[in-house]
Amino acid sequence: MKINIFKDNFVENVYAEQKLANHTWFGVGGNAEILYIPEEEKSLEKFLKVKPNDCKVFTIGAGSNLLVRDNGIDGVTLITSKLNKISIDKDGIITANSGSIDAEVARFARDHSRSGLEFLIGIPGTIGGGIKMNSGAFGSEFKDVLIDVKAINHDGEYKVFSNDDLKMEYRKIGLKDEWIFLSARFKTSTDSEKNIRDKMKNIILSRKSAQPIGVKTGGSTFKNPVGKKAWQLIDQAGCRGWKNGDAMISEKHCNFIVNLKNAKAHQIEELGQNVKQKVFENSGIHLHWEIERVGNR
Repeated sequence: MKINIFKDNFVENVYAEQKLANHTWFGVGGNAEILYIPEEEKSLEKFLKVKPNDCKVFTIGAGSNLLVRDNGIDGVTLITSKLNKISIDKDGIITANSGSIDAEVARFARDHSRSGLEFLIGIPGTIGGGIKMNSGAFGSEFKDVLIDVKAINHDGEYKVFSNDDLKMEYRKIGLKDEWIFLSARFKTSTDSEKNIRDKMKNIILSRKSAQPIGVKTGGSTFKNPVGKKAWQLIDQAGCRGWKNGDAMISEKHCNFIVNLKNAKAHQIEELGQNVKQKVFENSGIHLHWEIERVGNR
């Protein structure tokens, strides 16, 4: 695809053949054929209306629960990092753009003495990604606090979806990938800043004690099967500490894969598949990836 299609229409922040390893927590992956980083909704609308109809669009937020394969992504990769405004209205409803970091939204709510979003401090991602996966942690999920979400499709048409419209379930929603999330509204309740701060502190301490922090990882690798914990099944299968090149099952929390230094995407994916097979052989339970795997092998 020729980048001039966009530049000729005065669309800014469009780049050709950019390394996606620089935009994911794993630090792996090939190039984006076209990389686009919109600064506002209207710019994104314009971009979508001038792109060729057969052009695929894939959206990345923080790149935290994502594995981009070694030969990159065809079409357009859209990064929402600059769509990051957060606001609050007189009724305590918080609106956050899709590129807003979850932890920043939690801190914003705390600073306005609004409770209900404390769990976001423990989710390494963006609001858009959290909605797409119905992310959750420490007893709460996005579906518990989400009012509605504003979205735009690949033709540049807008729509607002209610919580019910999204059909949110454990780590998935019932909406097609043709919709790009722009912003979301969240319900909150009143509490003292001190109480909210204490709740968030406990979540942070719990996360630090149980999960690998400050390393290249993709977050939870597999979804928890009904009534089970993925990490326990992995541990019982003897996979803690397994390696494939520089990809390793974390010693600290074995539902995390860590890139020790220079792992390739295929090594991370192969390691995950090997763990899945070993868990099935040991327990008869099929694990399902929570990390989204995209791109060309």
